[in-house]
Amino acid sequence: MTPEVAAALEQALGARASQSRRLGGGDINDAFEVTLTDGRTVFVKTNRSPPQGMFPAEARGLEWLDQAGALRVPQVLASSESFLALEFLRSARRQPGFDETLGRGLAALHAFGSPSFGLGYDNFIGRLPQSNRMAPDWPSFYWTERLEPQLRLASDRGLIGGGPMRRFQRLQQELPNLVGDTEPPARLHGDLWGGNLHVDEDGAPCLIDPAVYGGHREIDLAMMRLFGGFGARVFDAYEEAYPLSAGASERVSLYQLYPLLVHVNLFGSTYVGSVERALSDCGS
Repeated sequence: MTPEVAAALEQALGARASQSRRLGGGDINDAFEVTLTDGRTVFVKTNRSPPQGMFPAEARGLEWLDQAGALRVPQVLASSESFLALEFLRSARRQPGFDETLGRGLAALHAFGSPSFGLGYDNFIGRLPQSNRMAPDWPSFYWTERLEPQLRLASDRGLIGGGPMRRFQRLQQELPNLVGDTEPPARLHGDLWGGNLHVDEDGAPCLIDPAVYGGHREIDLAMMRLFGGFGARVFDAYEEAYPLSAGASERVSLYQLYPLLVHVNLFGSTYVGSVERALSDCGS
């Protein structure tokens, strides 16, 4: 942790960092367990060259999720352009019923809802900017604020060529018929893969590193299925608490397109094949 961040942290929290320990696991930011002179232990995330507004947006996202009272998120202690300070959550063995708690809690989070498709401010998914400009309906939002910006970025970088682009154009025309029944906007975590699920000191689920917005709830569920890490009981418990509309299993690939395009732009063309397979599953 740089002296500049340490000084800003002291000013924000009213106590000096007496000890810090670097933590592993992140591929975008540096993370530290910091002990303060007043005895508190805090989690601090930093970046030497963060995108402008990244840490304040994450802080707002955590607070937005916490409003639902559905699943635990770490308490925000302070944020600035150079760091994010959160309560430090020590991890324990998963409690009995962990998967059911997670599934029902996620259902409650989604059901708590959002005022609109989108959000009143933009944020980030990974290190990529994520526009949350509000839209009157879900198909419009999913195309203009999710798929199209990632496609444009991938095309500009030479990662996706004309063939897949034409297939996406066909998908755009069919999108209103593919997205499923009309539902109110859900309160989404937005980047819910296994690495963004934490087990707290009581063995209960805790959500971290969100990319929040109001959207279709099947987005979170599709992301959870993309890379594994979630047991079948999570999805069963969710379905019991908040049943999905007909055809949800057929829409998984459609809603995995966004995170797959994000991975193309973050990690390169090795993910293009996965994008094309998802397009085929969508009939495009």
